[in-house]
Amino acid sequence: MQSLIVGNWKMFKTVREAELFARRLVAELEIPPDREVVIAPAFPALYTVAAVLGGSAIKLAAQNVHDQVQGAFTGEVSAGMLIDAGCKYVIIGHSERRTFFGETDDIIRRKLSAALASGLRPILCIGETLAEREQGATLTVIAGQIKEGLKNINLGDIGSVSIAYEPVWAIGTGKTATPEQAQEVHAFIRSTMKDAYGKELAGKLRIIYGGSVNFGNIGKLMSEKDINGALVGGASLDIESFSEIVKYKEV
Repeated sequence: MQSLIVGNWKMFKTVREAELFARRLVAELEIPPDREVVIAPAFPALYTVAAVLGGSAIKLAAQNVHDQVQGAFTGEVSAGMLIDAGCKYVIIGHSERRTFFGETDDIIRRKLSAALASGLRPILCIGETLAEREQGATLTVIAGQIKEGLKNINLGDIGSVSIAYEPVWAIGTGKTATPEQAQEVHAFIRSTMKDAYGKELAGKLRIIYGGSVNFGNIGKLMSEKDINGALVGGASLDIESFSEIVKYKEV
């Protein structure tokens, strides 16, 4: 399968800055054929960046979505709006959404269902806090987030979902799970999906790692059997660092 490298820009870059960055990325980034590259600007820049990416191999993602088609939900954005803006992917359940905005597994499941119904490809984020890891609860937390996040999702839609394991204690902290720690959880995720949906689907599932990913650690992470890509935060905001990550070599 193609590995999936996603640049999550979070609340950085104005529309103009995003446009200039995307133009440079299209012009300068050489993407190896065995990997897929996605960038996720903030909402105001989506349409402008989509126009820049048109005809290139780089795909567009949104960082969030509402679970309703339309309605009196001030400040929210629907899946249909994201499709219209040019998005192919959407990040759902990022740890910052869970932590700062109180998103529960049920809210995340509803958002994921709405994304799939519209034709968006969700990237479902899951991960444990430092306290949960220290208590030895990592796998229990991960299993619960998978079960609740995918509950009642049609089997035919599961193949459109990618899962991002992002330990909360490694988001924006400079701390990264060791390749061995990440692989342990990724293998558990694949095993859990195999038990729930079968060997074939689990074998095709892209499970990506997020948590202070940079050029210095991407090669070792990607050498692990069950790590199929990366959700990149801060390092995706710089052309050179993001390009180096995309062009990683396994160590």
